[in-house]
Amino acid sequence: MAARLTHVALFVAEAQRTVEFYRTFAGLHLVHDRTDAGVRVVWLSETPDDPTFVIVAIGVPPGSPTAPPHMAHFGFDLPSRAAVDEIAARAAAVGVLAQAAADGGPVVGYYCLLQDPDGNLVEFSHGQSINPRHGHA
Repeated sequence: MAARLTHVALFVAEAQRTVEFYRTFAGLHLVHDRTDAGVRVVWLSETPDDPTFVIVAIGVPPGSPTAPPHMAHFGFDLPSRAAVDEIAARAAAVGVLAQAAADGGPVVGYYCLLQDPDGNLVEFSHGQSINPRHGHA
């Protein structure tokens, strides 16, 4: 089973400032923009259509420099819900499961969270499209 890196999620003080920075200096495109519970979430990609990788910028100021904020993470796509369950079971067996597999709805999909050896979160999901044409706006 091969997991495919689809996104990196970062906490940012001001989402619009982040969009402008990555547009200006990296030529990235805004491919998704929504507000969840008063928090702006934007996705930036190298291509305006059919992205295969995005930066997810979450409009919540970052945590202290000594600890990553909750939910800053690397995101990997898996081929099925069963594959997510299998990763979660293996992670639980060795004590690195941070969040059990759960269905996060149409934008998030079915996912679990692991903690790497340095405490960084790693998400494994199925059904989480990063393509804006798939109607998750």
